[in-house]
This record gives sequence, C-alpha cells and structure tokens, in this order.
Amino acid sequence: MQRDTLVFDLINKELERQRHGLELIASENFASLQVIQATGNVMMNKYAEGYPGRRYYGGCEIVDQTEQLAIDRLKQIFNCEYANVQPHSGAQANAAVMLAVLQPGDAILGLDLSMGGHLTHGSGVNFSGKLYKPHFYAVTKNEGLVDYEMLETKAREIKPKMIICGASAYSREWDYARIRKVADEIGAFVMCDMAHPAGLIAKNLLASPFEHCHFVTSTTHKTLRGPRGGVILIKKDSENPFGLKDVKGNLRMMSNLMDMAVFPGTQGGPLEHEIAAKAIAFGEILTDEFTGYARQIIANAQAMAKAFAEKDYQIISGGTDNHLMLIDLRNKNISGKKAEAVLGKADITINKNMVPYDDKSAFVTSGIRVGVPAITTRGMNEGHMQFVVNSIDKVLMNPDDENVVAGIKKEVNEFMEQFKLYPELG
Repeated sequence: MQRDTLVFDLINKELERQRHGLELIASENFASLQVIQATGNVMMNKYAEGYPGRRYYGGCEIVDQTEQLAIDRLKQIFNCEYANVQPHSGAQANAAVMLAVLQPGDAILGLDLSMGGHLTHGSGVNFSGKLYKPHFYAVTKNEGLVDYEMLETKAREIKPKMIICGASAYSREWDYARIRKVADEIGAFVMCDMAHPAGLIAKNLLASPFEHCHFVTSTTHKTLRGPRGGVILIKKDSENPFGLKDVKGNLRMMSNLMDMAVFPGTQGGPLEHEIAAKAIAFGEILTDEFTGYARQIIANAQAMAKAFAEKDYQIISGGTDNHLMLIDLRNKNISGKKAEAVLGKADITINKNMVPYDDKSAFVTSGIRVGVPAITTRGMNEGHMQFVVNSIDKVLMNPDDENVVAGIKKEVNEFMEQFKLYPELG
C-alpha cells in the first residue's frame, strides 16, 4: 500500500510546531512517548462492546486484561471503589453521569461558562443545557472567587437534582464540603468535573473532591498527561442515596447505573487502543517522578503569576492554586482575540478566554487563559517563567510591530532548543 505522504508530512509539521513553540494552553500537555505509541496499536482493530468479562463480542480476552489494568490503576491513584475508563472524552463522561441520574427537564446548577465554567455544565448550546434545565452560580465581582453564598441561595430556591463543581478557567481551590452540605439539605447529587486539576489532586497537592462528591469525572490528558479521553469515578460503589432504579425498575448500585449510562447509554464500542494508553499513563502517575512533576506545575504556575503581577497584569482572583491563570487584558488595551493571534505569530500558543463580567463577546473576549502543564513537561522550572512572561509582555505591548514579534519568535525558538521534545522521533 502506498504511503500517504500528505498526511504524514502534516503530522511531521505538527511535531515541529510543538517542538519550537511555547505551549501555554492550560488544557494541553505532552504525553510520554510510550503513551503516544500505545494510541496507535492493534487493539484499535478490536470491537469490545461491554465490559471486562461481559462483552458482546468474542476474542476480548486480551483487551479485557488491558482495560482491567487501567481500571485497577485508576482506582489505586484516587483510592476509589469504582472507575469507568471507557468515556471517549470528559464531555462523554459528564453526559453519562447525567444520563444515569437525571431525567430530561431536571434542574442542574453549575458555574456559568462566562465565569470559568464548562460547556457541559449547562450551557444552552450543549446537550446539558438542552436536555436539562440549567441554572448557574458565578464568581464574586471583586475577588473572582466562587460565590458560595449565591450557590447556596440558588440551590435552596431552585432545588436542582444535581450541583456541578469544577471549571475550565478557575485558578483556585474548591470548598467541596460546603457544596455537599447544601446538596444534602435539598436532596441533590454533587458531580465534580476535575478535568483540569486531576493530576494535582492525584498527588494530594489540592483538596480531594472524593469525600464530598457523589461522582467525579475527568479527562485523561491535561494534568494527568495521558491520551485524550475521559473517566468516571465513585468513591463508594454501594452509594445510591436516592434509590435510583434502572430501566427495568430494579434498584441498582451506582456503578451499575454508570456502566449502563456509558454503554449502551451514550457510547458503543470502547476505544481499546486509547484505553491501553490510559493504562500506561495511570502507571506513570503512580510513580514518584510524577509527584515531582505535579509539584513543579504548582511552583511554575505561582512563579508565572508573580511575574505577570509584577508587570501589572490583572490575574482573576489575584493568583493561582493550580496549573493555570485567567488574565484580564483590559488594562493593557488589547482583546483576547488579538492577543491570541499575535502571540501565535511569535510561536507562543495561548487561548482567548472570557473573564468574569466580560463586556466583550466569546469570540473576542477581554482575557487569555495561560497554563503551565506542557512547559513543565518540557523540563522548565520557576527560573524559566520570567523569560516566558517577558516574551508574552513584549509581544502584547507591541502587537502591531512585526519586527518585535519576529524577534520574539526567534528568541522563543532558540530558547526551546534546550528542552527536547520526543528526540526519539528524529
């Protein structure tokens, strides 16, 4: 068969882009070479609808072992009784949890997308806002912190069936105990979407949601540094506080309801090659090396936030507890859209992002979101954050000066040569 040089040339160009630039998108990371290798393996040829030991196809003996290994490792990481590693993404994981415990039209309460929340937490353009009745809480206008008083007031008023915590652009800790307290008062489930800080939670560097949340979902990339995918976790498998039943009217454990919601509820055959890669990533997370990596993420994020603050950049909430920061650029007289575009010309990749109480649209935005997981994987430490911030600042202060932007691009490319990415790939 003839080699498809067009596609492979594009793959190689993407490799070079990643090697030469500063990757600062908070939701991105660089998986290990063995994780990448595992995503392209012969298990992609195998259909395996169902679960280990309970498949609808023959010939699943080997993929059963692989999936069970991924499950066991993930349960060990988070000290949980139940894990489902089949969701194709974090959005699929959230969809499955909602399908398992909600009915169409049930009220849900999540952090507003414009305040740092996620599409799947009730946005009107998403399934979560179309199938269920969404309500939202916000962050405080002055401090930029989750407004727990608003959350509690709305919860008591609306009595949602589910309260959702977790975010895609929030840099501070969560008070899971406070959320669970009001949820118990009104008879609501609590779902934590820990997709962003999961790797830091795994190493006990951030508060754990598991003691207070009925369900926890996550992606497997971002700070977990695995392949793109999702997972669902439950601390105590036997917990079914509201007596939920399956389609046949039988009272079931939550794990049964979750499994059925993933397959056949929202997905068909699982991606067993991706699950193999998840198993490898979970094995990496169990090492002391990953503990050091997670600690370095926090150290780098705090050093970066300090450097931005010294240059009078307005960081929402005043700093960060995790791997990211949300920056309001209005005092710098540049929109998030323009900042993203001009930084891209300098091989600095970030994403435009709305800030709380933004006066610009989601297509323009007043801010940018910046994260450190990927550059930390490359080997950077606190001492390198000043170069990163200086480079961003020079570009944003001279967005229309092509010579300045070109000069920063050259400096960035030279700087990144010391942090080799996938040297084994040639």
